[in-house]
Amino acid sequence: MFEASLLFQYSPWLLFAIALMAVLYSSVGHGGASGYLAAMALWGLAPHEMRPAALLMNIVVTCWLLYRFKPYKLMPHSLFWPLVIVSTPAAFFGGLIKIDASIYAIAVGVLLLLAAIRMLVNPSAAEKVVPPARWLTVVVGGILGFASGITGIGGGVFLSPILLIFGWCSVRQSTAVAAGFILLNSLGGLSGYWVSAQPWPDGTAWLVLAAFVGCLVGAELASHKASSGTLKKLLAAVLFIASAKMIYAAL
Repeated sequence: MFEASLLFQYSPWLLFAIALMAVLYSSVGHGGASGYLAAMALWGLAPHEMRPAALLMNIVVTCWLLYRFKPYKLMPHSLFWPLVIVSTPAAFFGGLIKIDASIYAIAVGVLLLLAAIRMLVNPSAAEKVVPPARWLTVVVGGILGFASGITGIGGGVFLSPILLIFGWCSVRQSTAVAAGFILLNSLGGLSGYWVSAQPWPDGTAWLVLAAFVGCLVGAELASHKASSGTLKKLLAAVLFIASAKMIYAAL
């Protein structure tokens, strides 16, 4: 799995970029799939390499963050379970779909564009917590879960601002909800991909290792509450470039 020959099929700069993305995302409590997809897009990896690798990196990084910070102790269960009871199966069904390379490129390009915009906007938390209607929780979970499975994005980068802007939970609780949501969606999406017998790329373990090393650093930055304003702007620029490249290549 870790044969040296497989390491060199990926540029050392790609591995560095994956590690850097893991640092940036894990420092704010996220798995980082949109960043990994952006890096892999810039280095020209194929969709069958990108989707399973991004989901697997998400799982590894999120597991470490949950272990390191134990945010699940803050989990608002009445909000979390209705979200994931729909999103996880939706991610599984998304993972089952064998999507055309051009359609995949456009879908991921659009999501990366939205993620870039999200990085430039700091949502203000609502003044008071107002639990959402159950039907709305189900709809949001289903949409984000399906998008996660079919593209490899865990959905946390979009769920977090929804939680805060609409006051569905507190800022501290949103970290726990997003982490658990990303983990279960990624597990669901990867399971669907695996069950559908789609191709598994060689050398993925090296990408996962790079992401894990990065999240070790990112978790320490998070524990020291390091400022990430400038880093978010740089990350947004990378996401914009990767989005443009994927959409342009597909058209």
